[in-house]
Amino acid sequence: MIRIFPSSRFTSLLSAAKPLRSFACSSSPTREPPQCASFAEKKSSPASNSLSFTPKTPLFLRPPLHATPLSEVWKWHDWAKDLASSVEDSSTNSEDSLDSVVLLRELKWLIEDSIVDDDPVIHRREIGDDCEKSVKLRASLEELYDLWRQRIEKRRPFQYVVGCEHWRDLVVCVEEGVLIPRPETELIVEMVEELVTRDEWYKKGIWADLGTGSGAIAIGVAKVLGSRGKVIATDLSPVAIAVAGNNVQRYGLQGMVEVREGSWFEPLKDVEGKLVGLVSNPPYIPSGDIPGLQAEVGRHEPKLALDGGIDGTDSLLHLCHGASRMLKRGGFFVFETNGEKQSKMIVDYMTNDLKDTFSDLRIVSDFAGIDRFVSGFRL
Repeated sequence: MIRIFPSSRFTSLLSAAKPLRSFACSSSPTREPPQCASFAEKKSSPASNSLSFTPKTPLFLRPPLHATPLSEVWKWHDWAKDLASSVEDSSTNSEDSLDSVVLLRELKWLIEDSIVDDDPVIHRREIGDDCEKSVKLRASLEELYDLWRQRIEKRRPFQYVVGCEHWRDLVVCVEEGVLIPRPETELIVEMVEELVTRDEWYKKGIWADLGTGSGAIAIGVAKVLGSRGKVIATDLSPVAIAVAGNNVQRYGLQGMVEVREGSWFEPLKDVEGKLVGLVSNPPYIPSGDIPGLQAEVGRHEPKLALDGGIDGTDSLLHLCHGASRMLKRGGFFVFETNGEKQSKMIVDYMTNDLKDTFSDLRIVSDFAGIDRFVSGFRL
């Protein structure tokens, strides 16, 4: 089941972007023919420490090994519902409190992932005979009690509780050590989709997703490109490399997405100057803002994927310089940022400090109207 959060989407993301400057070249940037041969010929092997890490199996993919009396499941459900309903009364920080409405929705999803039943009998208590039957669970009742306590008492993100996130048309596995993909990041894939629909040149070459995390962006881009394109996904974290590789395998995209372990551009030396596209959702939160993050984020998500340095732009500036080396002429990039201030700073930096390197620099807003993304082309 795909969990959809309501949001307004842009009809045309690239055309709706705010053009800050088009460089002297008013026509399309000169482009070179795509070269994909090196992708197949020069594959880097994941480091041994990533191979030793085995990703956890998300709840919805576990076998239903636990036959449990329905009456006991009802008892757990009542306890979990009461706990969720009481959180706002016990909260001491209204700005970072749990929302009982959200928790009850998450409880419903937890039931859907746990019980093997097309029409969960837990919602049909009026049928008296049901209380004597057993249901098949993908987790023991003891574990379900523990998981719900973790969600509420430790503020563990729901995505880590169930082991997955519904993102775009995907269900990606996630766990501690891997950033949970956000809805606004889906727009990166939508921008790529619009671009390759408009110009098939971008379908035939090599793309890179830097700081891939769960691999969501890389998988989304690969599905948009089709069989003629390739995506290299890099990450410094062995946990992220293992989780991303597992997600790629689940979607049968091993021939299109290659996961490489290493810092930013370091694993991409064999494709320098050969990329037709480069995407990234890097760490961009200022270091001083990390302690004030929502508990689910600050306590549980990896600091490596959040902390962007003093002003949040350390990784973004590194990406700007790397894009100038890695992209071939006419190559496209899009980076996610913390918002308007960062986006304008990055565009100013690329305009002035990397003069005559990029064209058609634009800022693109997210679902909430925040200036979230910077995109452009290599001259």
